[in-house]
Amino acid sequence: QAQLVESGGRLVQAGGSLRLSCAGSGPTFFSRYAFGWFRQAPGKEREFVGAISWGGESEYYADSVKGRFTISRDNANSKMYLQMDNLKPEDTAVYYCAAGGYGSSEEAFVYWGRGTQVTVSK
Repeated sequence: QAQLVESGGRLVQAGGSLRLSCAGSGPTFFSRYAFGWFRQAPGKEREFVGAISWGGESEYYADSVKGRFTISRDNANSKMYLQMDNLKPEDTAVYYCAAGGYGSSEEAFVYWGRGTQVTVSK
């Protein structure tokens, strides 16, 4: 069964950087899908952060993170990353990785991880 596991979330000061990782079930599964990152802050709905295409040739991001966050993927090692720079307190959320189609809606994604907590202090 397909499995995604996020890691790397922790407490960081505003202005700092953090890299989240998403590990997949294996290269056969991993290379079949586009991947995305979503986040959910306390009391808010889950929102789209960014997505990367199957081969990693293209990415796109929510306006709120554009220019600060970068997604990359390593299909050979079944991993995807979210590099987050210049973090702001409003980036505090549980971050989820997801596998599926190349889109920005939750409906585009089939498999989801359980999330990793990112907390940005002032």
